[in-house]
Amino acid sequence: MATDDCDMDPDMELLSDEELEREAEGFKEQGNAFYIKKDYAEAFNYYTKAIDMCPKNASYYGNRAATLMMLGRYREALEDSQQAVRLDNSFMKGHLREGKCHLSLGNAMAASRCFQRVLELENDNSQAQQELKNAESILEYERMAEIGFDKRDFRMVVFCMDRALESAPACHRFKILKAECLALLGRYPEAQSVASDILRMDSTNADALYVRGLCLYYEDCIDKAVQFFVQALRMAPDHDKARLACRNAKALKAKKEEGNKSFKEGNYEAAYELYSEALTIDPNNIKTNAKLYCNRATVGSKLKKLEQAIEDCTKAIKLDETYIKAYLRRAQCYMDTEQYEEAVRDYEKVYQTEKTKEHKHFLKNAQLELKKSKRKDYYKVLGVDKNATEDEIKKAYRKRALLHHPDRHSGASPEVQKEEEKKFKEVGEAFSVLSDAKKKARYDSGQDLEDDGMNMGDFDANNIFKAFFGGPGGFSFEASGPGNFFFQFG
Repeated sequence: MATDDCDMDPDMELLSDEELEREAEGFKEQGNAFYIKKDYAEAFNYYTKAIDMCPKNASYYGNRAATLMMLGRYREALEDSQQAVRLDNSFMKGHLREGKCHLSLGNAMAASRCFQRVLELENDNSQAQQELKNAESILEYERMAEIGFDKRDFRMVVFCMDRALESAPACHRFKILKAECLALLGRYPEAQSVASDILRMDSTNADALYVRGLCLYYEDCIDKAVQFFVQALRMAPDHDKARLACRNAKALKAKKEEGNKSFKEGNYEAAYELYSEALTIDPNNIKTNAKLYCNRATVGSKLKKLEQAIEDCTKAIKLDETYIKAYLRRAQCYMDTEQYEEAVRDYEKVYQTEKTKEHKHFLKNAQLELKKSKRKDYYKVLGVDKNATEDEIKKAYRKRALLHHPDRHSGASPEVQKEEEKKFKEVGEAFSVLSDAKKKARYDSGQDLEDDGMNMGDFDANNIFKAFFGGPGGFSFEASGPGNFFFQFG
């Protein structure tokens, strides 16, 4: 009977257990040499060869775990550490490395259990004592971050996650929470950077996809944002935040577009309501809400709701201090309500940011109106519009001059006489300027009338009155009873 021989590679030889162990030790020593040189990739290769030779040796897994940790491959390092302590539950370094891997990955509770085991094996192990404190700190930062998030104190959450990541640099959960809060704070480039780093390592990470979408959504790139939310939901169908953000993004876009359509059609009341409804969808969307407030301000100004329009612009600016359009809209509303100092302040802000000819023109015009507003408003004195005709100015003067003439109030108290005399003089002064084409042009352009040789301090209103009503003897007041007068022309 023929003997059964095993088929063997002629280049391979069967080694005894002792020879296998010796070979494995050789690979381990080579791995150690590369580890000391910080050539961790080569060290990993040799530790792997050692494990292939002797897969039941706990220290080989421990060494490879240490190498993987240096390469930042904490999940693989965790597996090797766990295998090491399965093979030898008294392997102190194995428990210590397992704890460090758990800690780096953000699992502070599991890490604490590992460090407690180390202290059971070696109760004065200073490294385990320090790492246990780090684990306790991470648990405290997690607790504080949860409270901060509930209170919408996103800066506090970012602070806590930064501190936690010092001990847990590979924890995606902490990074995602930090990125989400950065997005909620409007720090989109930082948030995107964190999410992108995670996606480079794991392109299917639903949380990172959600954060990328959130940044785009908050930067008013709604269509692109929806794509990321949909992708996140494909990876994790139960991702509640992605689902809510996707729904809000679609609703916000639809409502804003409806408002824009109504505005273009001249249906301002409907546009105002639609923008108001859009503002209730997501208070966290700072950039889009700033635009919505500015849009509603534009509609409000069309509806003559100027104070409300100013308030909406202020809200828009509070959300986005760089929003030039909101400053311009508010400045125009200030101009329309004759709040010229406020208008000048807004136009100065705009011109400092964007030095265009148009913005310079707006600023100069506001400064001119401010200068004019500090003088007597002769149009107001006569009670006429700034576009009043020559005849309208004459009629207004006739009415006001007769109303405030001192003779008409000769029987009144000294205080009333003094006030009416002052008003009579102002009426004459206003008429002398607005009835003279040259003076009126200078007055309207904001120039000083004194430059024209007109000294208002020496002005005589009676001369204007007499000239207007035909000179001496052409006009008189006569009483027809207590408090009643009639006018008699010669």
